[in-house]
Amino acid sequence: MQTLFSTSNVHPRDRFDYWHSVACKTIVDHDSRPKCRGTFQAELQWGTLDDLELVLFANSPMDISNPRATADQLFVCRQIAGEVALEQNGRELILEGGDITLIDPLVPCVGRFFSGSKLLVLKIPRRRLEARIGKTRQMIARRIRPITGENSLLSAFLGILPAHVGMLGAAAEKLVANQVLDQIAMSFAKAMEGGMPRVSSARSVALLNLRAAVEARLADPALDAEAVAVAAGVSVRYANAVLAQEGTSITRLIQARRLTRCRRALDDPLQGHRTISEIAYGWGFSDMTHFGRRFKAAFGLSPRDYRRRRHSCETLEKSGIGWVPGGPGQSP
Repeated sequence: MQTLFSTSNVHPRDRFDYWHSVACKTIVDHDSRPKCRGTFQAELQWGTLDDLELVLFANSPMDISNPRATADQLFVCRQIAGEVALEQNGRELILEGGDITLIDPLVPCVGRFFSGSKLLVLKIPRRRLEARIGKTRQMIARRIRPITGENSLLSAFLGILPAHVGMLGAAAEKLVANQVLDQIAMSFAKAMEGGMPRVSSARSVALLNLRAAVEARLADPALDAEAVAVAAGVSVRYANAVLAQEGTSITRLIQARRLTRCRRALDDPLQGHRTISEIAYGWGFSDMTHFGRRFKAAFGLSPRDYRRRRHSCETLEKSGIGWVPGGPGQSP
């Protein structure tokens, strides 16, 4: 994590204004008021994990209000230490150490940070989280306490993330980011299942269970719609109705996830020793002709050409020349 701001080297009269300008650029544009300008202290760290942004900040007591967001993001907040009181969407909550909540910066919000507060904010592309749990309006500003297995695991995972940001390779970052999103989705879907018996919530839980069932047996060539539905605890008809709202079906989801896994393997230089057929069979494909056709339809190149192009890209990058997809002299 990169330290973007600390009051330690700023004159007391300028500390809060400096903090506010950095926080507005890094987190979200907002109004804020410190309890005491003269004694205000704060520190802000920032980093990225694939396309997720992490902001870790500690500050003296202050009030915040009126977020003015332009980016289409959602904020998952994990309280590291101290307490913060938040109000959004008609709900009030107090976060203590280990607690988690979801905040939508497009919805009016007010908050109060108390002495010793330290908060981690994950800025997540809305589409990536909603792809897993559906619309999030009913989930925002709900306190997720680390008292169940899923919530405790998520809280612990988020708590250690800042120590590893910037230390992972690109492939590992993508993998960990997906794990983070999957765990967030599981915790919030479970929370909604227990406290809000709504149709939209039930569909969100079903969607999460279907995706989990697919991922759990993705390498099994015998995986089919019936097996996925049984594992998710729903009928095939209901499962396909839920997935239809996401523009897919059980069969298409299985195929899409297998193709994505194969593409990642072909991208990974650590798997360069594996043959294409070994990768395809390893992720549940049983017909190489079918695999080749589906891969080209999804990514525009045959698996062999895709791997060759990726290898050429890496060679050029290492030589300092660089590579631009679709550039002069390259096939589209």
